Amino acid sequence: MFAIPGILALLLFIFVRPLEFLPALRALPMLYICFGVALFGFVIDLKLRRSRPAPTPQLGWVALFYLWCLATLAIRARGVLVPQAIDLAISISLYLLIAHAVQTFRAFQVVAGMLLALTLYLSFVGVHQGLAPFGCISVTYGGGDVTGEYDGRTCTRDRECYDGDPEPGADYICERVGLVGTTSIGNGRVRYLGPLQDPNELALAIGIGLPFALGFLERKRTAPRVLIVVAALGLVAVCTVFTQSRGGQLVFLATLAAYFVKRYGLRGLLAGAVLAAPLFLFGGREGAEAEGSSVERLECWYEGMTMFRFSPIFGVGQGQFIEHHFLTAHNSYVLAPAELGFPGMVAWSIVIYLSTKIPIQALRRYSAPGAGPEAKVAVTWAMALLAAMIGLLVGIFFLSFCYHQILWVYVGMCGAFYSAVKSHDPGFEVGFAQRDFVWVCAIDAGLVGMLFLYTRFKVG
Repeated sequence: MFAIPGILALLLFIFVRPLEFLPALRALPMLYICFGVALFGFVIDLKLRRSRPAPTPQLGWVALFYLWCLATLAIRARGVLVPQAIDLAISISLYLLIAHAVQTFRAFQVVAGMLLALTLYLSFVGVHQGLAPFGCISVTYGGGDVTGEYDGRTCTRDRECYDGDPEPGADYICERVGLVGTTSIGNGRVRYLGPLQDPNELALAIGIGLPFALGFLERKRTAPRVLIVVAALGLVAVCTVFTQSRGGQLVFLATLAAYFVKRYGLRGLLAGAVLAAPLFLFGGREGAEAEGSSVERLECWYEGMTMFRFSPIFGVGQGQFIEHHFLTAHNSYVLAPAELGFPGMVAWSIVIYLSTKIPIQALRRYSAPGAGPEAKVAVTWAMALLAAMIGLLVGIFFLSFCYHQILWVYVGMCGAFYSAVKSHDPGFEVGFAQRDFVWVCAIDAGLVGMLFLYTRFKVG
């Protein structure tokens, strides 16, 4: 399929961010080039009838969600409508391309293999960074992010970087110096570049990529694949410890628990907890720093619920949370109602609901005894996707991920899985009935009510 190379290049660009450590690429619009190559390949596939113009279950609701986001901006923040629309369109386009251009299990496995390779890469860089020595970083502040460059000096604390011959007027921090220009933050918390500069987001990204290693092993048990699973488990676990992300630990536990529960029932929860125990023992932050982070996050939730209270229909506008508070929401289930109002939250939730329902429906349909080899393929990848989505749903409770590109990559993967299943079983359908709509609305109302009361009780 001609669209696959462009999609792989797009994923490589989004996760690896080569333009940040290869200056020669900065002059090129790499993101748009990759999009263009993938789209051109998809057009060729359609022309050659290697792909069919078939919508995935999320398509209509994704369109509605995007239009609602634009409506909130037109009402609340018209001055930033165009740039915000373009930024959001990039994330939406990832779903559109992956979900509709990947239409066979062979193509799906290629893309899943790329996501696994990126998970291993990010984990390896994180582990290397976590073991690296500390050095003086000349920092730059912008857009809420702290970036910087290593100036070649070693250190043990920040003030040492101001001794000797520092750059006049520069600000310094003493952090670990990793590969490809990466540096830690917050006294050694490992992170990556670009959209994964937050250690919590790095932990989430590698945690939800882990199920693909288990999926490949389930497809074919060979020694190399066993080694890949062992390496993936080890690297992801150690990197998660080095991020000191409590949310990342929960993501790791959730993805493993999904597999253990499938195999051993509720007893699998205990087995998963035992396996993940070292993460909780050695990872995460403690003391005043951890308590301060929790208080800060709780205040963000409180402000988000206040924004929703004063504008429950249109919110404050997509991407406008930080215009009303100095930090982002740190919770997707707070961010959605605060910025988009309850209708926008429902539209976004339906997209996530349908994406999760796709692998669940496949597991129910193809797990029957005596199913053929194609059904076994569907069950394997349905389980991997379900585990990834469960981890994602847990992780975004602590992150502002509603519009994040990685979330929409996984929404696209669920759509691609649906397309691949449909190519072998045209009778496979994932519907959205009135009962589903009522369930989503009820869950969202319960979440908003719970968060509103909780934040008022704890802060108000």
